Amino acid sequence: MTVSRTICLGFLAVIAVGTILLMMPFSTSSGEWNDPIVALFTSTSAVCVTGLGVVDTGTYFSFWGQLFIVLLVQIGGLGYMTTTTFLILLIGRKFDLRQKIAIQQALDRPGMSGSTQIIRSIIAVTLIFEITGIFLLLPAFVPDYGWQQGLWLAIFHSVNSWNNAGFSLFKDNLIGYQSSVLLVLTVTGLIIFGGIGYQVILEAFLWIRDRIRHKQEKLLFSLDFKVAISTTIVLLIVGTIAFFFVELRNPQTFANLKFFDKILVAWFQSVTPRTAGFNTIDISKMTTAGLFITIALMFIGASPGGTGGGMKTTTLRVLTSCTQAILQGKEEVILYERKIALPLILKAVGVLIGSVGTVILSTILIALTDPKLDFIQILFEVVSAFATVGLSTGITGTVSTVAKLILIATMYVGRVGVLLLMSAILGDPRPSRIHYPEENLLVG
Repeated sequence: MTVSRTICLGFLAVIAVGTILLMMPFSTSSGEWNDPIVALFTSTSAVCVTGLGVVDTGTYFSFWGQLFIVLLVQIGGLGYMTTTTFLILLIGRKFDLRQKIAIQQALDRPGMSGSTQIIRSIIAVTLIFEITGIFLLLPAFVPDYGWQQGLWLAIFHSVNSWNNAGFSLFKDNLIGYQSSVLLVLTVTGLIIFGGIGYQVILEAFLWIRDRIRHKQEKLLFSLDFKVAISTTIVLLIVGTIAFFFVELRNPQTFANLKFFDKILVAWFQSVTPRTAGFNTIDISKMTTAGLFITIALMFIGASPGGTGGGMKTTTLRVLTSCTQAILQGKEEVILYERKIALPLILKAVGVLIGSVGTVILSTILIALTDPKLDFIQILFEVVSAFATVGLSTGITGTVSTVAKLILIATMYVGRVGVLLLMSAILGDPRPSRIHYPEENLLVG
């Protein structure tokens, strides 16, 4: 039982428990036993913080069913190892070296020191942002639904926003609030901070604290911080501009909106593909160009160490820096005056190949099981599932049972990670002392 197998089986165990709970009669609004496929799909989507749904969450599930979904989203967003470790700390037990290694791999940290402090910081950051989101969302929901229902809506959507899951209790998701500045800025803020990574948030907090205390020693930001922040900003700006101009004349999305509302919707649509899954426009009515832009942003995803999925921003920057190095005739990959180690480059290439391979395989299989669907719809659904986004063109509930099982597997692979899953299946690699002769190969 290797560390990677522990993590993968842990997620499967949580999904299984969630499926059983969502199958119970008290989890459905009708009071009847739930369909096992619906329960399994919803549980997987919640644990993998995806947000894809085959039924309407707000009407199909009872309060208890919705509560179970929120809890599964919270566990999935924190991660199996983080949640398990936090529970161990609550009961006063100490965790051993094996658990420290598991935390290191789960959070993709360079070392094992300070694991206890990191877990506590993650829980604290999560609670601070989610509680803040609840208070900010109350003025948006309470006037329309009263205090009791408004409070539950604020809790549900705040937790889903921070954990980058797209479950909503409204039939049209958040389309009815596309002009609400408070809701749009709150939800997008939670999505961005939730997906940018805990390490980045902690570094920003330390920098602000040092500035307030007027410390003379300057905090040196890590390479992770610089890459995550810069890449996220660029993607958000480029995405907003791209959606604004691509959908500007589309009467079913942007054309009939006021100018300020167009900017607001374009901003939201640029943020939500970063593995969040909420939408303020009808995704099925977008232009083909808009759908492809969304697919690209979904595939890139969030940053490491956060609640989002996808290929990750750091992987994108390493690969683009490799391309830049080749074009400039350099033999080293440099990022912010730092040399990128060869193992990291190989890992980035492995993530890209594994991600592309998973998307291609899932797309082909669903195209075979549901040949009547358009290619763009299938590709959109598969990328949304793999990158744990939750956006859909509206075909999730209409696909065949086999296609739903394929999407379930795709969501699981996207959440645990391609390389981690392969490591769990094949076992930990064994070091070799054999070195082979070098030879040139024609490439490109």
